[in-house]
Amino acid sequence: MYIIDANNKIPLHIQLYNEIKNDIINNLNIGDKLPSIRKVSSLYNLSKTTVESAYTQLYAEGYIESYPKSGYIVCDTIYKEFTSKNSIIIQKNTKTINYKYDFAPARLSKNSFPLKLWKRVFNKAIDESINLGAYTNGKGEFGLKEEIAKYLISSRGVRCHAEQVIITNGFGDSMNLLAKMLKNDNNLFAIENPGYYVASQVFENYGYEIDKISINENGINIDELNKSKAKIVYVTPSHQYPTGVSIPISNRLKLLEWANTQNGIILEDDYDSELSYSNRPIPSLQGLDDNEKVVYLGTFSKSLSPALRVSYMVLPIFLLQEVDKYFDSYFSKVSLFTQKTLELFIKDGHWDKHLRKIRTLNRKKHNLMRDLLKEYLKETMEILVQGGGLSILIKPTVNLDLNKLKEEALKEKIKIYFTNNYEKENWWGIRMGFGGFEEDEIKNAVIAFSKIYNKSII
Repeated sequence: MYIIDANNKIPLHIQLYNEIKNDIINNLNIGDKLPSIRKVSSLYNLSKTTVESAYTQLYAEGYIESYPKSGYIVCDTIYKEFTSKNSIIIQKNTKTINYKYDFAPARLSKNSFPLKLWKRVFNKAIDESINLGAYTNGKGEFGLKEEIAKYLISSRGVRCHAEQVIITNGFGDSMNLLAKMLKNDNNLFAIENPGYYVASQVFENYGYEIDKISINENGINIDELNKSKAKIVYVTPSHQYPTGVSIPISNRLKLLEWANTQNGIILEDDYDSELSYSNRPIPSLQGLDDNEKVVYLGTFSKSLSPALRVSYMVLPIFLLQEVDKYFDSYFSKVSLFTQKTLELFIKDGHWDKHLRKIRTLNRKKHNLMRDLLKEYLKETMEILVQGGGLSILIKPTVNLDLNKLKEEALKEKIKIYFTNNYEKENWWGIRMGFGGFEEDEIKNAVIAFSKIYNKSII
């Protein structure tokens, strides 16, 4: 049991965070499951927002990971040199795995970040004009919002002005805000199936029922959505997660028609739109919307750095009044220094140059990974998704002993990632991330993977 004191001056979410962190350090093992947000909320009479804030901080610091249909799991992070008041070194969970090859599906290589340039821009951006004696604007610094709006208008066909742009601390932060803002009598949230579990998980934590809408060759099944009573739908129209399907123009118009007819709202996650290697990026769904029915979601994590934790939303005009209710007493979760540096980085043209460079770099990695998978796995696998993003999705065409594959991967210190069909709750693909590797590491990584893969064929 955790000790949570409502009369303590320390905020409740910080108290809960400290209690769970100490439990992880002292008692829990790698792979142990934490209780659900809903259960903790009920057990300790805390709001779901309070519990979620504690879990989010633990996730950000690497104590826990989130897995579909499993909830929050204690990470294989190394815990060492934690000292108690009696200066006793706690050795719990000190064993960690230093992976030789990590096929993370949404990671950039260390050298892909323009560190020297970022330092120069930082020094130029941080000058006497910045007021460090005041709290930052909760919705983001206007200069950065202005630069993002210009970029989205020119590159993604988004219709917006700076006031509509809201700066957030990562995708989860955006979804948290939307879940609070859109809470009404209709608590049904529609999402693609298979789809991005984080989106549904956030809304589920706020008490929404989840309606899973199937995916076909044209993206989300519009006929199925029309039969749903949901008034909110989350989609990844340019590069569906995880199938890679794009919604054609005819179905985009049908989706907008659904929103108009149902008085609904579409949450458009422009997932991986900037990392397209075969075709030009498809213009945004929001840009086709004449009736203010689309919230556009974007991030700098996939193209610049996930460590910066900078995401953004473009809200319809009618929601701007709603968002003010949630920012009246809050300052921004994104560092002022990060915002000002990123603003100048975009304004001075470095962002456009970086995008061209990162596309070229990852196109080479993508093509190399694809060709090597074909060479070393041959007819034992089928490539399901390629041509964009930071990973290639493959499906075995032979029977695999999944437990053996996991055992061999652990033995050889190879980290692999499975994609689930969340309706059937069984795995159906392996996500072969290439973005986190340097180009000259990919061949050895694929060879190592092919050996454990072939050993696992039944």
